Amino acid sequence: MNALEMAVKMETDAVQFYTEAMGKVKYPAGKKMFEAIIGDEKRHMEMVRKIIKGLAITPKDVSPMKNVKSIFETMKAEMMKKMEASKDEMEAFKVAMKMEQEGVAFYKKCLAAATTDKEKALFNRLIPEEEQHYALFANTYQYLQNTGAWFMWEEGAIHSIIEG
Repeated sequence: MNALEMAVKMETDAVQFYTEAMGKVKYPAGKKMFEAIIGDEKRHMEMVRKIIKGLAITPKDVSPMKNVKSIFETMKAEMMKKMEASKDEMEAFKVAMKMEQEGVAFYKKCLAAATTDKEKALFNRLIPEEEQHYALFANTYQYLQNTGAWFMWEEGAIHSIIEG
């Protein structure tokens, strides 16, 4: 299996896992976050498939952080409440963080080995998006683990996302 085929498999696996995880998450903004990231992963899959077919990709101005901005805007009141996360829910976010870290590492290796401009453009596009996915999952995990401390230390970061 070459790097592009492996990328399709990784994105497919991510969509499947995130879909299952979304069903376990009680936290409404967490569900919406998984939903948004599933959309990103499906878009990544389509981009990789186009490169496999020899087609050019036209990267849209998509930012996982912008998607989450709207999630947090609509869910701000809910976020202000202490959320009790189940063990399964916390584990889902931990696994999601690990998957995103592995995706970043894989795409960095692929970028280093890429031989065409199309492949390089693809991996240069995927790396920062997967890094943003990791940051979103990590931030949510920290929030669910200890809401009070999260607000004390991170409210400024979320506020900047909400305010743009």
